[in-house]
Amino acid sequence: MNATAAIPAPLRLAQLPRHQAGTVAGVDWHALSEPESRRLRELGLDEGVEVELLHRSGLLGGPIACRIGRMTVALRRHVAAAIHVSPKARR
Repeated sequence: MNATAAIPAPLRLAQLPRHQAGTVAGVDWHALSEPESRRLRELGLDEGVEVELLHRSGLLGGPIACRIGRMTVALRRHVAAAIHVSPKARR
């Protein structure tokens, strides 16, 4: 692999291609309400955690389903927009 190869910039979780794993690069906690932030922390979502986008709702601004560890959870689109992920290379 070329040492000067570009490292992909973090994407918002909802922008991650379906069924592609990524690592949480950061969470914009200030964009979330206190209950939303608390729920994400209770689910164990923080920097360094592996996530995978499973499904997007067909509705504009509808929820997404993602895998966090072994859990499948539904997130509102604005919550997913506050989560930045670095895509993992596909094998």
